[in-house]
Amino acid sequence: MAASEGGGVGEDARLDRETAQWLRWDKNFLTLEAVKRLIAEGNKEELGKCFGARMEFGTAGLRAAMGPGISRMNDLTIIQTTQGFCRYLEKQFSDLKQKGIVISFDARAHPSSGGSSRRFARLAATTFISQGIPVYLFSDITPTPFVPFTVLRLKLCAGIMITASHNPKQDNGYKVYWDNGAQIISPHDKGISQAIEENLEPWPQAWDDSLIDSSPLLHNPSASINNDYFEDLKKYCFHRSVNRETKVKFVHTSVHGVGHNFVQSAFKAFDLVPPEAVPEQKDPDPEFPTVKYPNPEEGKGVLTLSFALADKTKARIVLANDPDADRLAVAEKQDSGEWRVFSGNELGALLGWWLFTSWKEKNQDRSALKDTYMLSSTVSSKILRAIALKEGFHFEETLTGFKWMGNRAKQLIDQGKTVLFAFEEAIGYMCCPFVLDKDGVSAAVISAELASFLATKNLSLSQQLKAIYVEYGYHITKASYFICHDQDTIKKLFENLRNYDGKNNYPKACGKFEISAIRDLTTGYDDSQPDKKAVLPTSKSSQMITFTFANGGVATMRTSGTEPKIKYYAELCAPPGNSDPEQLKKELNELVSAIEEHFFQPQKYNLQPKAD
Repeated sequence: MAASEGGGVGEDARLDRETAQWLRWDKNFLTLEAVKRLIAEGNKEELGKCFGARMEFGTAGLRAAMGPGISRMNDLTIIQTTQGFCRYLEKQFSDLKQKGIVISFDARAHPSSGGSSRRFARLAATTFISQGIPVYLFSDITPTPFVPFTVLRLKLCAGIMITASHNPKQDNGYKVYWDNGAQIISPHDKGISQAIEENLEPWPQAWDDSLIDSSPLLHNPSASINNDYFEDLKKYCFHRSVNRETKVKFVHTSVHGVGHNFVQSAFKAFDLVPPEAVPEQKDPDPEFPTVKYPNPEEGKGVLTLSFALADKTKARIVLANDPDADRLAVAEKQDSGEWRVFSGNELGALLGWWLFTSWKEKNQDRSALKDTYMLSSTVSSKILRAIALKEGFHFEETLTGFKWMGNRAKQLIDQGKTVLFAFEEAIGYMCCPFVLDKDGVSAAVISAELASFLATKNLSLSQQLKAIYVEYGYHITKASYFICHDQDTIKKLFENLRNYDGKNNYPKACGKFEISAIRDLTTGYDDSQPDKKAVLPTSKSSQMITFTFANGGVATMRTSGTEPKIKYYAELCAPPGNSDPEQLKKELNELVSAIEEHFFQPQKYNLQPKAD
């Protein structure tokens, strides 16, 4: 989301045009008054922030702070976005008026601008219904995965989820799914973006959301979809008798989001005793009062209250969803009394092993393996590749993000293949392909069944993870990032890697570590391919280079699509057998230090390290 750097007279004229339009079109008293006040005060700096540039509609839809202006999420920008999306869908689907779309929302709200996920969802529904298009609008909050589930279950043309997931409390977002049940990929984002620009003026009934309540085009799918989802989920319960008897206790937190009721229902569907819920965090609260960031990926800080409740109730395992319940973090109490929070890669290894093991018990016929797949993103651990090689099923990696895994999974399923599992290191898991996106509800209950099953063998999750590494080879990972707000600096850093010796060559080593292969998905170069061309799609608009090292290490450096970060992901893969994990960790730390020193050069580029 970059503001246009016009400056001077031209920029002032553009701002005057944008604000005059706003005053004509905005019917939300709070945002309208806020803009009037800024104009009266002559507060150009704040007006520049609110009207700097229209939010960019990308493959992840929209995500921005709530508040007045075209750079923010508010009633008017939701109407404009939905009008564009509606016109684009009309062009793409001749049967849009027969099939319709689904809309749901999380519990976010921003009282000072009158914005909330529920209100935005109603305005979006109003736009479609005013054009004679059926809308399946959930009557209450749901997890994000319920939208892609509904698209497939009801055979709809598209889905919209109003959520900003685990972002700070002032943010909201608008996430879009296509008729195949996966998030949109290019070129749909560009087509929708263009259609938004062509449909900025609110349509006559745009603000009259009361008209939908009596419309025959409005459907409430809540009860039937809730029922269908948990019925489908039951097919992934492999040990019902173990679940009924288990003594393993669980604590669950929904971190002030939507997850509580749904995870309780999921446990009941598996005949598990529902987990103890962290009372301070179980009800939706848009203020997220007990956490600095509502993101379980941040680790122990978000889980403090969960650990306290678990210690009190003698629970060994903590399950934490992010606020829209599409991601999951898991922690286990160790014999030392310490809590171990599993990384996304570690939980990916456990769930991948479990789903394959459970599938294999039901499918003894080895020939079925050739049509069986697992997926993960290119910056996630390669542990699934190691399991696939040894067990004989297929593993594929995709670009970063579940939009790629969801779309690829759908292609494979349409070819009659079985997709057992997909994951990304950012604690996202697709355990059941009836949702072609990450789903923290199914992942929570499947993790609970796994832990209950292992307990019958006197094994903990940590012990099973070690057994997986011994059998398939240790995969030790380390990921972090540097903060950089200047796009030119980021560009210089990556161009330096492409021209490391001053003669247009990539580096041959990083400190003492020899490089054996390089793939650059910004330029499309891959020296491990016979024609030196990368197999995965390339994108000139984002930076991403992967280095493979002679010692079995792999490291990827990439820019973030949503934050001012340069991220890195490093992994050391050892062959099967009982290697020394401490020695591997030491070697990985040395490799990461070399990458930071030689490739990031934080002093030279003035990069801020991640705050601990």
